[in-house]
Amino acid sequence: MAAAQGRLSDGAGGTDDPKEKDLHTGEAVPPVFRSAVDALRSARLRPQIEVEPTRAPQRLAPYAYALEATVVDGDQDLADGRLVLLHDPAGHEAWRGTFRLVTLVRAELEAEMAADPLLPEVCWSWLTGALQARGLTYGEPSGTVTRASSHYFGGLAARPSASQIEIRASWTPREGLGGVPDTGAHLASWCDLLAQVAGLPPAGPGDASVVTLPQRRGPQSR
Repeated sequence: MAAAQGRLSDGAGGTDDPKEKDLHTGEAVPPVFRSAVDALRSARLRPQIEVEPTRAPQRLAPYAYALEATVVDGDQDLADGRLVLLHDPAGHEAWRGTFRLVTLVRAELEAEMAADPLLPEVCWSWLTGALQARGLTYGEPSGTVTRASSHYFGGLAARPSASQIEIRASWTPREGLGGVPDTGAHLASWCDLLAQVAGLPPAGPGDASVVTLPQRRGPQSR
């Protein structure tokens, strides 16, 4: 895991040239958005979490950048998720800011945990606790926690029942110096959430690494 790599473009083949323009409006990609993406690329993350860029949604905001992640233990995937950075230079009333982070996190659950009536509240507290543990300030948090169970019948009856938790959430990262939020720290917090949902122990000092991720697509602009 590591520094997310991509191109600041609409997904049609832009480059990292700082003079790159939105192909639809002809306007240059905002420097604050470019800086926020650079911070994602340089974040130090846990080695058990594989992160890589993925295509971002194109209609949620003028500019977007997305990452997908998987928590891996040997050959087993313990949890997965997606984190999207949105930016609207004009601001967004619901966000109360110009940036927004949107996430989806999923994991399989043990039967005992799935039966806990407080599970949704606990999972939400993992999200807010991960942000607070790194001293991050944020606003307008919202989201849902969904618990689902699957039972198999007929030709699939031999499969054991399975339960899954899904966290969908978004929040506004507070903008720092120059109007740029500390997106690298928010990404690290999100990975802490993924690890907790997957059942990994807390990361110890130095339990992180920085490697180069395969290049796919960059931040999307409408």
